[in-house]
Amino acid sequence: MIVIIQARTSSYRLKEKVLKKINNIEILKILILRLKKVIEIKKIIVATSHQKSDRKIVKLCLKNKIDYFTGPLNNVRKRFELCINKFNLKNVVMRISADSPFIDINLIKKMIKIQKKKKNYDIVTNVYPRSFPKGQSIEIVKTKLFKKLSLKKMSPNENEHVTQYFYRRKKLFKIYNLRNKNDISKINLSIDTLNDYLFYKNFFKKRSIYYNVDYKLLMNLKKNYAKN
Repeated sequence: MIVIIQARTSSYRLKEKVLKKINNIEILKILILRLKKVIEIKKIIVATSHQKSDRKIVKLCLKNKIDYFTGPLNNVRKRFELCINKFNLKNVVMRISADSPFIDINLIKKMIKIQKKKKNYDIVTNVYPRSFPKGQSIEIVKTKLFKKLSLKKMSPNENEHVTQYFYRRKKLFKIYNLRNKNDISKINLSIDTLNDYLFYKNFFKKRSIYYNVDYKLLMNLKKNYAKN
């Protein structure tokens, strides 16, 4: 499995959040280190933008010998397509956002296992419809789908949100969605705000970043954190 991490520094609510540190390690690097623990993942690529501010992400990748690609800032779909072409990626890629450093490793393994059994599907996802918390989103997409999009007329929203085109035309694609038993999609386990960042910084104060905490435990801990 090949993973493309979508990363940028120009986040609206918490600037440069992917470069903020927990246990003195950048959030983006934390995600990369944790993904490396999954033996099924053979390659990790960080897809960022040409923006001057995103050179910091490139420097982090160079320093840590991580493959990276720079492309359009807002046309993320095009960025993915160009990245796939540059690295000559075939079959499927997994898409994960850089603001989800503590995505459940067991959930990733489960999605990879499902994709191996559902090879005839174009997309294996857990966000259509979303029933898992934000920050636990995984999409595995056939690379040939992105290559076909270059000739399609797409809205700005579809270009910014990589897989929207497929979901809005679900009858044209084979989509398998992993649904959680309970809909807990309103819970946020990503790092979106300062409060989210402080929650994780506090949680990992006495824990290793490699600690594979179950998303259900994280969810309960965050509920209690919000009350205090």
